[in-house]
Amino acid sequence: MALQRRIARVVTAPPLSPGFAGEGHEASQIVRPEEFAQNDPFVLLMDDHLNMGDRQVGGAHPHAGFETVTLLLEGTVHDPDEGGLIRPGEVQWMTAGRGIIHSENVRVRGPVRLLQLWLVLPKADRWTAPGFQDIHADRVPVRREPGVDVRIYSGVSNGMRSPTHNYVPVTMVEITMQPNASFDQDLPATYNGFLYVVGGSVRAGVEGPTLNAEQVGWLDRPDEAGTSVLHVSAGADGARLVIYAGQPQGDAIVIHGPFVGDSVEDIRRLFANYRAGRFVRMSEVAAPVRRSAGDRRSR
Repeated sequence: MALQRRIARVVTAPPLSPGFAGEGHEASQIVRPEEFAQNDPFVLLMDDHLNMGDRQVGGAHPHAGFETVTLLLEGTVHDPDEGGLIRPGEVQWMTAGRGIIHSENVRVRGPVRLLQLWLVLPKADRWTAPGFQDIHADRVPVRREPGVDVRIYSGVSNGMRSPTHNYVPVTMVEITMQPNASFDQDLPATYNGFLYVVGGSVRAGVEGPTLNAEQVGWLDRPDEAGTSVLHVSAGADGARLVIYAGQPQGDAIVIHGPFVGDSVEDIRRLFANYRAGRFVRMSEVAAPVRRSAGDRRSR
């Protein structure tokens, strides 16, 4: 019999505050880098809200030593250099590895809400070649049960598997639930993880608490292997939530700005490599991926 997971702690997201992109950008930090030791393998999660007209979002900046996973919840993003059109329910998965420059030549169309996760890379793969996965709607398996739709961006849900490549084993699913509906999400018992309620309310875990919109429920950490199950029930108004769960890597990291390393010396080296022009541009990495996707759609 599968182990039933519980909610060990509940965190309420801080209020929205001004974001890096200026007027029209507000954000809330859901997962904090300072707490990585207990949140491993998750470094950061931001809930970004953008309503900026036709202005560019941000500018060129580097990343190294981790992955970013961006889920678009609402609105449309147009990124002519690095991803084309990204629509609600789609994901950009970027592996920064040994160093990438993200230009963010991005325009938003209408009010946009997105979740951006920073996911640690295994120590052995920290400096891997940069990579990019564009996960459009036609590549996302959808598990449907009475009153529940589960979109599987990574990992497995009830036997349905995402084709996304992972360095760290991760389950990432977005769930839309009708009022009072319920479902079970299977997870390896060794996974650390959390659910984030985007809208409505849920009751999660064995004898679990009720979590409302903008609340996080962190899973307990059982001291055993095997399979576990997280039971989730929606409230009277239904719910929308995202579950992130992954295998902890158990290695201490150093975080400084847009870089993750194993030591302070790594951070210094990354800054030096960036200044020396040794980071690849994400547009160069994304181009062959986009061409391949276009070929698939044309067949």
